[in-house]
Amino acid sequence: MDEKKILVVDDEEGIRDIIKEYAEAEGYIVIEAIDGVDAMNKFKQESYELVILDIMMPKMDGWKVCREIRKTSQVPIIMLTARGEEYDKLFGFELGVDDYIVKPFSPRELMARAKVAMGRRIIKESEPKEKLLVFGGLSLSPEGRDLRIDGAIAALTPKEFDLILYFMENPGIAFSREQLLSAVWGYDYFGDNRTIDTHVKMLREHLGAYRGWLSTVWGVGYKFQPEVGK
Repeated sequence: MDEKKILVVDDEEGIRDIIKEYAEAEGYIVIEAIDGVDAMNKFKQESYELVILDIMMPKMDGWKVCREIRKTSQVPIIMLTARGEEYDKLFGFELGVDDYIVKPFSPRELMARAKVAMGRRIIKESEPKEKLLVFGGLSLSPEGRDLRIDGAIAALTPKEFDLILYFMENPGIAFSREQLLSAVWGYDYFGDNRTIDTHVKMLREHLGAYRGWLSTVWGVGYKFQPEVGK
C-alpha cells in the first residue's frame, strides 16, 4: 500500500490514540493535532488523504477548521461529535463534510467509513473536469448553471442564464433577435422579439463593469465581445 497520511484532530488524547491504533493497523500514517489552530498549522505543512475532525475544541472549533480547509482543498473530512442532532449533521454537510460520526463510536466503523470517503475522492478526481467558460472576470459553469462576476455569483433567471451561456459559447458572433429566440427560447416560441431586448438589458445590469462586452450591432442584433486583456 502507498503511504497515506490522515490528520486526526481532537483535544482528547484517548480519542486520538484509539483512532491512531486502528488507522496504523490499516497501514495509514497518522498525524495528530490537539486543537483547531494546531490542525490548520499541520494541514498547511503536508498533504493528507483524510481529515478526521472533532467539533468541540479549544482555540478554533471543528466548524471553523472545516471552513478554512474547504477554501483550498476538497480532502475528505469526517466530523466527530458528541451531539447527534439532525441540524448539526445538515450543517456539516452544507460546509462540505463527507461523513459525520457521533461519539462514542466503533473504531472499525470509523475506518470503514474512512475508506469509503477516500474512495469517493479517487472516483471524483478521475472524472473529467467540467470545462468553464472564462473571459476576464467572468466565469460560467454550464453544469453548475452559475455565472460568477469577479468571483460573485450573479442572480440570473433561467432564461438570462441560457442567453448569456449562448453568447459566451459564441464570442464575437453577431446574432439577430430571431436567431437568439430560436436558439434560446426554441422554434415554438411565439413571443415578441422585444423579449430579447429586455433580457439583454437585464444581463447588462448584472454584468456591471463588463456590460460593454454585450454590445449592440446596429441593424443586426447583439454579440458578446469580451475585451482582450481585461
